[in-house]
Amino acid sequence: MDHTSSGTPQIAFGDFLKVDIRVGRIVAAEPFPEARKPAFKLTIDFGPEIGTKRSSAQITVNHALDDLVGRQVLAVVNFPPRQIGPFMSEVLTLGVPDGDGEVMLIGPDRDVPVGGRLY
Repeated sequence: MDHTSSGTPQIAFGDFLKVDIRVGRIVAAEPFPEARKPAFKLTIDFGPEIGTKRSSAQITVNHALDDLVGRQVLAVVNFPPRQIGPFMSEVLTLGVPDGDGEVMLIGPDRDVPVGGRLY
């Protein structure tokens, strides 16, 4: 198997297409005190095709609860739901590490229609 310079195995483009990453808008954000690591519970609107989904996100260091509603984010929408304590997380909200390894959400630079697929 071919490897990139980072040592990660290369995949075929068809494998990438299997991962359904969509843009959504956070419509609700709540504390998640039951989580083992500090996290928020997010409700994200992905438009009429996918609807509203929930996600647990460990974003408490770089993101204030009050600033999340209305923000657009990217999320994987075709993973199976995952039970996290008492909460069912339906999508994986995507982020990248900051200089300290803490999560920074990623999303479009400008407002775009919700439900759009990453390509």
